[in-house]
Amino acid sequence: MNLITKTGTTIVGLKYKGGVVLCADTRSTSGPIVADKNCSKIHKITENIYSCGAGTAADTRRVCRMAGKEANLFKSKYNRTPRLTHCIATMVQHLHNYGGHISAALVVGGFDDKGCHLYEVHPHGSSMEVSFTAMGSGSLAAIAMLENGYREMDKEEAIALGASAIEAGILNDLYSGSNIDVCVITTGGVEYLRNYKVVGMRNNIPSLSYPLSSVKILKEDVFKYVEEI
Repeated sequence: MNLITKTGTTIVGLKYKGGVVLCADTRSTSGPIVADKNCSKIHKITENIYSCGAGTAADTRRVCRMAGKEANLFKSKYNRTPRLTHCIATMVQHLHNYGGHISAALVVGGFDDKGCHLYEVHPHGSSMEVSFTAMGSGSLAAIAMLENGYREMDKEEAIALGASAIEAGILNDLYSGSNIDVCVITTGGVEYLRNYKVVGMRNNIPSLSYPLSSVKILKEDVFKYVEEI
């Protein structure tokens, strides 16, 4: 039986003075198997709105792509950029209609004419605007780091806190792992830091060399063989 590929996931979002930081790990799993060590869980919705996804990989991508297409239709029809709340309403209505059967938990961040915003969207269709949040299988460790370290911050401090929260999730959750991706969204643009940090890399591992005498030979046999060309 083919197992569904899931992102496993630790995803984090936090606001700071001047913007929003989204962070995610890069491991996706299929049952007990690591399907992809470096998948991207930060999805573009519009030029100024991005989303992190936890749950089933196909569902998270599909919901984000649907919200992006709806935003493009809105812009074409009304000749203005949709607010972030419009994208949230699109996601919430779609997820609510399916009663939680779409496995997509999302952290959505961005800016519009009302300023910078950060929302968490749950698979059943509920949403809430927050200052910081963590979702996914490693969210318990991540939210502990955020609650302990969140304060008035600048950009670099926000990135460091978000990365440390993801690292805590990776180290305490088998379904999260590999690298940390960071996306910084401000009124001046978007900075996407792919593979910002590698977690758990083993360095200076000595190569193993076994002497021939370490293997006991129980039997020797000599035989002829024909080499085919």
